Amino acid sequence: MTKHRSDNDGIKIIAFNKRAAHDYFLTEKLECGIVLCGSEVKSLREGKANFSDSYVRTQNGKLQVLGLNISEYPMANRLNHVPLAPRNLLAHKREIRKFARAEDEKGFTIVPTKIYFKHGLAKLEIALAQGKAEYDKRETLKKRDFDLHKRRIMNTRR
Repeated sequence: MTKHRSDNDGIKIIAFNKRAAHDYFLTEKLECGIVLCGSEVKSLREGKANFSDSYVRTQNGKLQVLGLNISEYPMANRLNHVPLAPRNLLAHKREIRKFARAEDEKGFTIVPTKIYFKHGLAKLEIALAQGKAEYDKRETLKKRDFDLHKRRIMNTRR
């Protein structure tokens, strides 16, 4: 009997940005590499990342994530990193240009959605996002509550 590999094989999710899905309509996603130093990688392996108020911008043909808080690694002593430093992202020029054009359009921004390790390499998933109005947020919450209620009813009937 052969063992089937799942889609999540080799992926370990470190942090997920729940606020992005709540505050924005996420249209297009892109997986990017992220440039990190050693203490940042070790801190990520411990799950010490926070997305609050983080965003991505394009500058001089490069993607850069700002506001991503990777906590200091306690064993790094004086060789530690700056927790809120801007970090460069690795992507193809074609993809960077596409996201830069969309960012220039009115109402679009680029937000990080999750950070994870894929086969030992740190990856950051970013998404092109358009802001939601307050009534859109309420509709999303109503739909989620309805789906949860429906699932509960279906599970009790079995």
